[in-house]
Amino acid sequence: MELRQLRYFMEVAEREHVSEAAINLHVAQSAVSRQITNLEGELEVSLFQREGRNIKLTQIGKTFYTHTKIAMKAIDNAKKQIDEYLDPERGTIKIGFPTSLSNHLLPSVISAFKDEYPNVAFHLRQGSYKFLIDSVKKDEIDVAFLGPVPKDDPEIESHILFTENILALLPLNHPLAKRENLYLTDLKNDEFVSFPKGYILEKIIVDACKQVGFAPKISSEGEDLDAIKGLVSAGIGVTLLPESTFHESTPRMTVKIPIKIPEVRRTVGVIKQKEKNLAPSEAIFYAFVKKFFSRLQGFQ
Repeated sequence: MELRQLRYFMEVAEREHVSEAAINLHVAQSAVSRQITNLEGELEVSLFQREGRNIKLTQIGKTFYTHTKIAMKAIDNAKKQIDEYLDPERGTIKIGFPTSLSNHLLPSVISAFKDEYPNVAFHLRQGSYKFLIDSVKKDEIDVAFLGPVPKDDPEIESHILFTENILALLPLNHPLAKRENLYLTDLKNDEFVSFPKGYILEKIIVDACKQVGFAPKISSEGEDLDAIKGLVSAGIGVTLLPESTFHESTPRMTVKIPIKIPEVRRTVGVIKQKEKNLAPSEAIFYAFVKKFFSRLQGFQ
């Protein structure tokens, strides 16, 4: 069994089309077909079955694909470890991040890191809270920034970088807009603008309101920060957002107000797979992030 056969098999399995797999592999279609035939002959099973113009994995093919995918990922990771052992200040780091940390935190960290390690490249992936945790567990992302930091997950190693307040964002013409601070119960009759159900910031809003005895009336939803802030600017409702999302400015026609009771906060940190040995460039970045925020906290 050859490594080339396994790579060809993976490509065909994922594309379900021999000619498309051949184009992506930059080889002749006959070469792909021949390697698949040789692989099936060696294994003495049929890995694919034809369905019209496409081909699908057989049941045993699906089982073989699952194990091959794990094996190929391990081989690629081993090659990466060797390459970066030879030159630890090169390599590509796969980083995940949520929308709430994309405006300031991520650019600041990467910019500072690139000043010291200009030859390291990044592959960045934005995603939801659950998606980022799952991607780290599946080794599809090396490290991820998250807020709040997950607790008690046996597969995840996490490090808290800082803790921040959750603030109320109100339209400028709101009756409470001139208050220096407010009780969350002051907003119990307001309509809320929120992320959709399942988003971590939606859960923060709902949990905070329930803590003081009411369920928020969510009238509108947005899937990113600009949409949420825009809806509040338009007077559609109020919302709760992390303090770091207002780093540059408060959106026009709105006002941010601290919440006095209850104290609503979230942790922000970085996570990695607990059992994974990071490649040299990844380990350098992981250590750099922790040191970067430790210095920042000391300065503040």
